[in-house]
Amino acid sequence: FINRFLTPMTARILKHQGTIDKYMGDCIMAFWNAPLDDADHARHACQAALEMRDYLVHWNQELKAETEAAGKPFHPIHIGIGINTGNCCVGNMGSDQRFDYSVLGDEVNLASRLEGQSKIYNADIVIGANTYEEAPDYAALELDLITVKGKTKPVRIFVVLGDPEFGASEEFRALATRHAQMLGAYRSRRWDEAMALISQCLE
Repeated sequence: FINRFLTPMTARILKHQGTIDKYMGDCIMAFWNAPLDDADHARHACQAALEMRDYLVHWNQELKAETEAAGKPFHPIHIGIGINTGNCCVGNMGSDQRFDYSVLGDEVNLASRLEGQSKIYNADIVIGANTYEEAPDYAALELDLITVKGKTKPVRIFVVLGDPEFGASEEFRALATRHAQMLGAYRSRRWDEAMALISQCLE
């Protein structure tokens, strides 16, 4: 089951010039812009994430058919993806006995924290502010301003909803406008207005 999940997800990362760092259970850690330079690394990471999410819809349909044919209950698979952009240390790291080509640094740790936020915010692709700025044409909305574990300075986090084509659509622009109004009302504690705008966003 794990191999069936990891193989197609890995293919989508590699398709968009990502480098697989390691597998941790059912988790894939990947990075971009090394060992080869990639000037569009933030956009490539976002595109890979969107295609991973799209594949999951197809795979859940397959799993549902398989489990129903076997007379078993179906439990859909959900994933959370965290993406962050910034400077880090990359190279062969480990010991004299074993090492891996990997990345280290605060920005790497933040990416892991963002992945953890996906479940809290019910958002499958969560990105940091740097990624948002590096991939401005992707359809993304601000989620919140949070202080992650191990940090004292709050960071803005965003959810990616779609690719640049969707980001340029009238549908998304209308949603983004309402969403910004909702955040403003929420942060000003205008609760009734915020709730009304949330309903509009959901529609």
